[in-house]
Amino acid sequence: MSVTNQLLCVFRVDIEIQGLQSRLEAAERFLGEQTKKLADLGAQAESLQTQIRQLKATTSNAEGESERLKVHIDELREKMNNASTNKEYKAFLSEVNNLKEQRAVHDEQAIEGLEKVEELEAKLAELEASKTDRDKVRGVAESDRQKRADDIAGKLAELRAKREALVADVPKHVMAVYQELLDSRGEDAMAPLEIVDRKRHEYVCGSSMMSVPVEVAASLMQGKLTISPNDGCILYLTEEAEEELAKAFKK
Repeated sequence: MSVTNQLLCVFRVDIEIQGLQSRLEAAERFLGEQTKKLADLGAQAESLQTQIRQLKATTSNAEGESERLKVHIDELREKMNNASTNKEYKAFLSEVNNLKEQRAVHDEQAIEGLEKVEELEAKLAELEASKTDRDKVRGVAESDRQKRADDIAGKLAELRAKREALVADVPKHVMAVYQELLDSRGEDAMAPLEIVDRKRHEYVCGSSMMSVPVEVAASLMQGKLTISPNDGCILYLTEEAEEELAKAFKK
């Protein structure tokens, strides 16, 4: 068996492995997306909870200050009732009015705070519902990912063992060239030589679909490792093409 045919056997196994792994990787990507979305919802919920706690504390302080001022106002009104002079009465009244204005500010802050808390709690409830839904989707994604992993585990192990046996027969320097191309080009690492016109010796690279010289076909017929002069992939011959070329080169 020529070195090209040896590589072709390895390549076909590699494409099978990549096909199986791509399905698993798709499931893993989907699981990763759901995990990220769930984490984002969790972060948003945590942010809202922090805002709600801070608002409740601010609102509570405003309510407390309003109550403190109310007590003070009530004390001043008692003093007003017991004022001995008109001047003293007016002084108490002025202070009461001033404190009432201050209290109104705190009351407004408390009302605004309560409204904002109610608004944020509604948003938090929506987020929690979204989290629950997203968690279910993530659970399904995780199950699907595990099922795919289990489904292909046996086949992957079989293919990897087959690949290891095939690679053992390929010269190391050839395997290094192939592996570099596989890593960079994937399923385009190898491509067939296609015959356009056998009689006129017209051939194209099956990857770039560009013309290649007759020397490329001759190299393949000699069983040599042949690189496409157009895009650098490893060329090979199908059984049909090899039969056609055998006829051409006999003549």
